[in-house]
Amino acid sequence: MLRLYLFISLMCLVQSDTDETCPSFTKLSFHSAVVGTGLNVKLMLYTRKNLTCAQVINATAFGNLNVTKKTTFIVHGFRPTGSPPVWIGDLVEGLLLVEDMNVVVVDWNRGATTLIYSHASSKTKKVAIVLKEFINQMLAEGASLDNIYMIGVSLGAHISGFVGEMYDGQLGRITGLDPAGPLFNGKPPQDRLDPSDAQFVDVIHSDIDALGYREPLGHIDFYPNGGLDQPGCPQTIFGGMQYFKCDHQRSMYLYLSSLTENCTITAYPCDSYRDYRNGKCVSCITPQKESCPLLGYYADHWKDYLKKKDPPVTKAFFDTAEEKPFCMYHYFVDILTWNKNTRRGAITIKLRDKAGNTTESKINHEPATFQKYHQVSLLARFNQDLDKVAAISLVFSTGSVIGPKYKLRILRMKLRSLAYPERPQLCRYDLVLMENVETVFQPLLCSKLQM
Repeated sequence: MLRLYLFISLMCLVQSDTDETCPSFTKLSFHSAVVGTGLNVKLMLYTRKNLTCAQVINATAFGNLNVTKKTTFIVHGFRPTGSPPVWIGDLVEGLLLVEDMNVVVVDWNRGATTLIYSHASSKTKKVAIVLKEFINQMLAEGASLDNIYMIGVSLGAHISGFVGEMYDGQLGRITGLDPAGPLFNGKPPQDRLDPSDAQFVDVIHSDIDALGYREPLGHIDFYPNGGLDQPGCPQTIFGGMQYFKCDHQRSMYLYLSSLTENCTITAYPCDSYRDYRNGKCVSCITPQKESCPLLGYYADHWKDYLKKKDPPVTKAFFDTAEEKPFCMYHYFVDILTWNKNTRRGAITIKLRDKAGNTTESKINHEPATFQKYHQVSLLARFNQDLDKVAAISLVFSTGSVIGPKYKLRILRMKLRSLAYPERPQLCRYDLVLMENVETVFQPLLCSKLQM
């Protein structure tokens, strides 16, 4: 019994010490959200020296912060229930994994926690003022604005913009993760995030029809899946709270994938999502052109190219899988037909390797038009990358439930990888596809065929 008492006492002591020496993000109750909270900003520093145990810092106590290194500020948004953001720990760990830097979590949960969104949004400029006071002290100690990086989520994106505006756009970089739309849509640049707030501003828009901001706000604006409904998120209210926040939060998880996953999400500069889906925006992959922009942490690799543009603003589109790691692998399917009459319909293509792994792409966003001796290039997106394709299957469909079944006579089909253009292209000749019937065949190397 004495041993049990001593064990419990020891555990309590350890817990007490942990609470005292390792500050955590402010956690508030739903009651706090109902009555509202006054603003209080807490800054928590993480470095590789204290990766899992934060230090509370302020303008007079820098802790382990090294002003000669990059400092990344993480600024959250509206917190209607008072709970800490579930992604904070993963983002801190991911950032410190890729670079030796200072990571400062800006905890303004006291202020962001309220059921009334306008109350939280009204405090954003006050949070920015607090951050400016801290950065001023960093600069006094020898820090450089070039080394200041701000990652702002929802309302936090606009807070980051306000800080950048106070420094006349000299901050090194701002990343906006689905910047808040309500109460900010249509506002002038000084009242929201905009490209002049930092030397480089990149934005991920994942919920432009609800909680996010629709129009471009940065030097490069990424629109995953067109910025609308995200794969894997609930499409009806029966999905519970996820229905309301899943699309909005996807921007964060896409950014996280650039830090922690073994895949790189490539985006394609384009005027519209439709043009991207129709394969009209892949010129950046050719050796003669600039490389395509990357999503997330490494997006700033593209900023030198943006300097050449006038104006230096770009929209980029891409599609994602339903779950982590989210990467999609793009191929062109070139189809040359010899039907006498024009055919309109969709193509489903499936790839299989020797190990039996399969991946499928349905190219059905709009009907393709197949005309005699006219090549159609369809953009196929797969959630797996099969290095060596052993078999390909094609299905042609007009979408008609009743009526005659059509044939699609293919003179040549070619499959070419966009992600790895150096890979050998795969071909097949003289195929006849019966509508809604899967046709399986073994591809051949195009270089071995003579036409």
